[in-house]
Amino acid sequence: MTAKTLVQVKDLKKHFKVSSGFLGRDPKYLKAVDGVDLEIKQGETLGLVGESGCGKSTLARTIIRLYQPTSGDINFDGTNISDADEKALKPFRQRMQMIFQDPYASLNGRMTVRDLIAEPLEIAGIGDRNAQTERVDELLEIVGLNKDHANRFAHEFSGGQRQRIGIARAIALNPELVICDEPISALDVSIQAQIVNMLQELQQTLGLTYLFITHDLSMVRHISDRIGVMYLGKIVELADNDALYDSPKHPYTRALLSSIPIADPQERDRQIEEMQGEIPSPIDMPSGCRFRTRCPLATDKCAAEEPDLKEVAKGHFAACHFVEP
Repeated sequence: MTAKTLVQVKDLKKHFKVSSGFLGRDPKYLKAVDGVDLEIKQGETLGLVGESGCGKSTLARTIIRLYQPTSGDINFDGTNISDADEKALKPFRQRMQMIFQDPYASLNGRMTVRDLIAEPLEIAGIGDRNAQTERVDELLEIVGLNKDHANRFAHEFSGGQRQRIGIARAIALNPELVICDEPISALDVSIQAQIVNMLQELQQTLGLTYLFITHDLSMVRHISDRIGVMYLGKIVELADNDALYDSPKHPYTRALLSSIPIADPQERDRQIEEMQGEIPSPIDMPSGCRFRTRCPLATDKCAAEEPDLKEVAKGHFAACHFVEP
């Protein structure tokens, strides 16, 4: 039985105005997300990878409506929430939550752990003070802390413990979708695996759906069912976990995967597909394929025509003129 689509994004764009130009003419926009089509199935983990500045976090924040989209559609469980006002969004806020990258910055240092975790319950009007206290104690136990921690402040905890508090806060309302915005990148390597294992256990126990954003190409393979590769505001490849790693189609994906360190000394002579130059400015995009300025395969066609994201194998999509079905 095919899992239902929980989130569907169509031609989603988020542009930020950075300059009005002379007398308000010819304004310039930073095109952080520039036409993304994406589906997230209920119960799956969709990984999202790409270099810094490619728009991963902006896409996530737009999907969850922390940012108002410039254009495009965001459908959550069959309802279009793209233009919904705050009143209409309120029931969806409980169903969509986010774990932020920096556990040091995402928690209010003036609030106790109990108040931090109980705040979503208060905003949603769920339970009285006693019920909220019981729920906080339960959540602390779920994330591997104990109720004695509830009266302490965030600065008294390690980075891993703070992220556990952030996770407890994110799942307090029993959401369906949790966006994990690089939740382990600010943590010690020794702690990262613990957090990822806990997220997987929570997914099984609570039936969560994840959008998992990361730079760690090895970790995303471990946790994801499908993986999307993002470059300059667009998805350039999307496939099942194994298909993407075993048979990458897009030259950008191949370059990313070839850069993963491998401990096996027999692999030291493997060919590294290096990218040339730097990422172009999202304010001044190159014509045609936006990867062409760094791509060894680029031709005049790449400069003249932007490739569509097309299905090149069953469930495997790529946006490249040189990849055929």
